[in-house]
Amino acid sequence: MAIAQISKITLALALGLCSAAASASTLIVIDSRAPGLKAGQKIDSNTPITLKEGERVTVIGPDGKSITLRGKFSGLPLGKTPVASDPGRALAALINTRNARTSSVGVVRGATDAAALPDPWLIDISRAGERCLKAGGKPIWWRPDAKQSQKFTVLPVDRSWVADFEWNAGESMMAVPELAAFDSQTIFVMRVEDQEFPVSINIVPSDLENDLILASWMLEKGCTQQADALLKTVGQNQAVSK
Repeated sequence: MAIAQISKITLALALGLCSAAASASTLIVIDSRAPGLKAGQKIDSNTPITLKEGERVTVIGPDGKSITLRGKFSGLPLGKTPVASDPGRALAALINTRNARTSSVGVVRGATDAAALPDPWLIDISRAGERCLKAGGKPIWWRPDAKQSQKFTVLPVDRSWVADFEWNAGESMMAVPELAAFDSQTIFVMRVEDQEFPVSINIVPSDLENDLILASWMLEKGCTQQADALLKTVGQNQAVSK
């Protein structure tokens, strides 16, 4: 075979490999009912996965879209369709997904009509629902109406202890005190004005660095209020960078 022809074949193979590598995306597992895959794990979109009957895995791509695969399944997580890399389109698609999800039948009303958070990482304790907290982060409680002083009580689900607190008039944020009793808890019962409601804490994996992936993770966990605050920040940053 002529040297020139060998060179062309080598170049074509090299370009093909580069193209395949470029199209690969890092996916984040956010929920898994399959052995070998766990929430927070990173997988390559070019790596085939196999699911048996009854197994299920949900992943998020760099565009913020979540995909659920169910067994029986064997193949590439995203198929052969490349993942969109346009940040603006990805943000718009994620917002559309959020709106469709929260307007569907069965979504708790309180999850969609909550007051807007000034920061995505504040924990609203004025209503029941899911909340998200960074791994290793210290929770900061927040209330939307800070006009008056207000007493409230925090209890674990088993009610093995009780902690009483009070908001000062004009105070809307409160750092959770350094109490060992809080460290291992993921569900709290809040008691405000003789009404009790649960607040569940979902710990966000520390390696979720992409804000669109993070927002999608929050939406999957039900932290809609916080996801909305994060999406608003992402949109503002994109507008500034244009």
